[in-house]
Amino acid sequence: MSTFLELGISKEYIKGLNELNIYKPTEIQEAAIPKLLGKQTDLIGLAQTGTGKTAAFGLPMLYTIDSKKAEVQGLIIAPTRELVQQIQKQLFRFTKYINEKIFVEGVYGGERIEKQMNSLRRTTHIVVATPGRLLDLIEKNAVDISNVRTLILDEADEMLSMGFKEDLNKILAYNTTKRNTWLFSATMSDEIKKIVKTYMSEDALKIEVNKNALVNESISHHFINTKINEKLNVIKKLLKTRPHDRGVIFCRTKAGTQTLTKQLQEAGFSVGALEGDMLQKERDKVMRAFKNTKLQILVSTDVSARGIDVNNLAYVIHHQLPDFMDYYTHRSGRTARAGKTGQSIALIIPGEMSKVQETERALGIKFREFTI
Repeated sequence: MSTFLELGISKEYIKGLNELNIYKPTEIQEAAIPKLLGKQTDLIGLAQTGTGKTAAFGLPMLYTIDSKKAEVQGLIIAPTRELVQQIQKQLFRFTKYINEKIFVEGVYGGERIEKQMNSLRRTTHIVVATPGRLLDLIEKNAVDISNVRTLILDEADEMLSMGFKEDLNKILAYNTTKRNTWLFSATMSDEIKKIVKTYMSEDALKIEVNKNALVNESISHHFINTKINEKLNVIKKLLKTRPHDRGVIFCRTKAGTQTLTKQLQEAGFSVGALEGDMLQKERDKVMRAFKNTKLQILVSTDVSARGIDVNNLAYVIHHQLPDFMDYYTHRSGRTARAGKTGQSIALIIPGEMSKVQETERALGIKFREFTI
């Protein structure tokens, strides 16, 4: 196991990392940082969420910035507003003790575009953005990405599954000759392969973390046999057995999310909902309350959960198993972050056992039956 110093990171950056309680490099950081620091290369990184990707790509990117040049030199594209905010915040904190001033700006939908255009008029070295808002800003000539030296796609599979394919293709078509592209994804779908083939060099480096584990190995997987009309009681019993633990419950639909939240609130649990019809202001309010532990449990749809990055979540509960394997990976990846362990618990009704077996085969995991 290397130290950050051995990987080539300076003491000033390490001081910032330590303040974030990051002391030892994770597997992806150990693999990526030496290959990216001070080198011109394209990179494909296969890694789950919660493995420490932000420092793995963020630190080498910060080293590429010439702070004397008042131009955008680094671009990070991520699927959700929450993830953009989180990456921006981490980069800002990494640079707390370095001598030069590196300015990072985050841009995303759900906030007035004029406000972001004003912010971008100031010196900006790195832009962290969601694809749709970035494209809007490029088309309004509010951000110039022609001098970008490093472009990072974080959670590329997520962006494609959320329908950002066209936006990404338009953005990636800019300044291809000048830049290095670093792509991070949990899975390697045909769509991702197409992006790699079109916009990245043939000799791009490839890093895989936990090659055989599509799901974080610190998560244990369980199922509970039940019936549709018993699910609410099962969830209440589960929550009562772990009064101090925090977690996320996943529902397939917005309506299901709202109903379950209401039922659990009426039963006296500290619960908030996250779903697609909520205004951005409401979503932010719920996420703030969850992050500062005023709320203990979140009930969420798949798309809404993508920005949830909260350490110390003990479990996720699947009200139903999702339709797509990728969704199971992303759902269960909300727990067991930053080296902690966690549980993923699925409620199964008669006839769904084949789905459990299918998930086991596809993801190389083992479910154990759980009884209350």
